[in-house]
Amino acid sequence: MTARLAALLPRLNERDRRLALAAEARSWGYGGIAAVHRATGVSKPTISRGISELGSEQDEGDAVPAVRVRAEGGGRKKAEVADPGLLDSLNSLIEPGVRGDPESPLRWTTKSTRKLAGELTARGHEISHSAVGNLLRSIGFSLQGNRKTLEGVQHPDRDAQFRHISSVAEEFLAAGDPVISVDTKKKSW
Repeated sequence: MTARLAALLPRLNERDRRLALAAEARSWGYGGIAAVHRATGVSKPTISRGISELGSEQDEGDAVPAVRVRAEGGGRKKAEVADPGLLDSLNSLIEPGVRGDPESPLRWTTKSTRKLAGELTARGHEISHSAVGNLLRSIGFSLQGNRKTLEGVQHPDRDAQFRHISSVAEEFLAAGDPVISVDTKKKSW
């Protein structure tokens, strides 16, 4: 029985595996469930469930095979469902580097999904770069490549300038003072 099932079971889906184990246990009669359990290591409740499924199908005559193998809702949960703190951590990582017109529905970040995934993993959220991309899209971000049009001479530490401006603006807002953001480009008169 062990050799026969070892050759057959890897080729079957979950439901068919249960039914094959149930048929083998039935053929043994009394003690069949325990014998199949010892031979395969499959749990006794799984074999018993297969026997009840096999019995209900025989009562119905020619049973139509199920379209789904797993029950509705089975399988891996989405990253944000499995790890509730993930979205907050992601938002805290991308908030300083968010780009886009505040009036426009399109927002993007210049940080790569691989870099974000590495930072999230370091914070204790195990996630892949492709899952980070999916999360970003789900919260309204557009993934863009870094491409900058050069307009005049750029300051060597331009990123630090914007971080400083952002932190000063946050201080003013926290104190209840207004902050005005003005975009001044050469082409804008």
